[in-house]
Amino acid sequence: MSEFRLTQISDTHLGRRFPGLIENFHRVCAHIDTERPDLVINTGDVSFDGPTSRDDVEFAKGLHNALPVACRYIPGNHDIGDNPTAIGPAPKPPVTEAHRRQFCDIIGEDHWSFEAAGWRFIGLNTLVMNSGLAFETEQFDWLSQEIARVNGGPVALFLHKPLFLNLPDDPETPETSIRYVPQPARARLIEMFARVDLRLIASGHVHQRRDFTFRYTRHVWAPSVGFRINDARQDRIAIKETGLVEYRFRPDSFEVRHVRAAGQADIDIEEVLLQMGGEH
Repeated sequence: MSEFRLTQISDTHLGRRFPGLIENFHRVCAHIDTERPDLVINTGDVSFDGPTSRDDVEFAKGLHNALPVACRYIPGNHDIGDNPTAIGPAPKPPVTEAHRRQFCDIIGEDHWSFEAAGWRFIGLNTLVMNSGLAFETEQFDWLSQEIARVNGGPVALFLHKPLFLNLPDDPETPETSIRYVPQPARARLIEMFARVDLRLIASGHVHQRRDFTFRYTRHVWAPSVGFRINDARQDRIAIKETGLVEYRFRPDSFEVRHVRAAGQADIDIEEVLLQMGGEH
C-alpha cells in the first residue's frame, strides 16, 4: 500500500438522550461515507458516560457500526474513568479495570498497533497511566515490544489526552493536570518514543482544534465531533469548534486536513448540561 487515508474523530460523547450530539455524529458519518477513507479512528470519549451507563457504551457502538469503513478506538475518561495525577484532585470517577473491560467487550481493543503505507500506527490507553492497575504495566510492556519492531520507519501515535501543552516538561497545575498525559507516565512515554522516528501524535480530549510541531513531531488535537466548551468553563488555547481531521500517509510523508462535516453544529456544552437534567 503506497498510500493510506485515515480519518480521526474524537469526543463523540454519544448517549440516547443527546439528540444534537447524535445529529452531529450522523453528519460526520455522511461525510465519511462520501470520502471513504481506509480507516476511522475514534480517539476517545466514544460514549457520554460509560462508567455509570453501560447503555451509553452500547448505544455509541451501535452508531459506529453504521460507519461505512472499519473503525478503531481508544478509550477516553468518559468511557472508562480518569487517571489520577500527582497534583490535581482525585478523578471522578477513577479509571477501573471493570470499566476498561466493559469498553473492550463492547467497543473493541483499547490499545493496538498495525502497519500501513510504510508507517507504524500505535494507539494507547492513556487513562490507565498512573492508575496502579495491572494493565498499566502490561500496556507499557506491550509498547516496549511494539517499539522494538518499528525498524526505522515513521510512527504515528494516537492518544486520548494530548501529551503536553507546549513543552514536554510543562508543569502540572491543579486546574490543568487532567488535561494532558500525567507525569511520570508522560516522561516515560517520551523516553520510549525517543528511540523511533515519531512523526505524529494525534489526540482529542480538550475539545479544541490545534496543530503544532515540537522538534520533529507534529501534534494534532482533534476537536470534538459533539460539542464545544465555552470560554467561561474552559480557557481558550486554540480553535473551539466541532469537526474532524483527515490524514493521508505515504511511505515517508503525511498530510493533515482539518475539516468540518456539512451541517455539523457548534453545540455549546450548556445545551448538553441542560439535557442532562439532574445528572451533573
